[in-house]
Amino acid sequence: MKLPIIAAMLAAATLVTTSASAQDVAAGERSWNKCRACHQLGEGAKNLVGPQLNGLFGRHTGEVEGYSYSTANKGANITWDEAVFAEYIKDPKAKIPGTKMIFAGIKNEKEVADLTAFLKQFGKDGKKM
Repeated sequence: MKLPIIAAMLAAATLVTTSASAQDVAAGERSWNKCRACHQLGEGAKNLVGPQLNGLFGRHTGEVEGYSYSTANKGANITWDEAVFAEYIKDPKAKIPGTKMIFAGIKNEKEVADLTAFLKQFGKDGKKM
């Protein structure tokens, strides 16, 4: 094989790999369906079984006004960021033992990244940023 052909094949493989690992907000919105039975998001979101999730990233555990958190969650002293959320959503009870959240978790890293991208669209006021 000639060198230019190999270089073109490598470039194409890199492009496919990069695209495959990019976050997909639409896929994250579909994953959100697993969350919406207990959580709300967007303008007018209210606390349900779980707290509303507007402005989740950068917020501390136990911080949503009007939600009755478990002692474990209030005492966890966690600031939500992408890495913490990814660890938590894979197995909530392992990350915060004693949490009220009853959820088997999302184990697929791509799905977690997509869900994260979807959640990050919403500011504290529920408006898309």
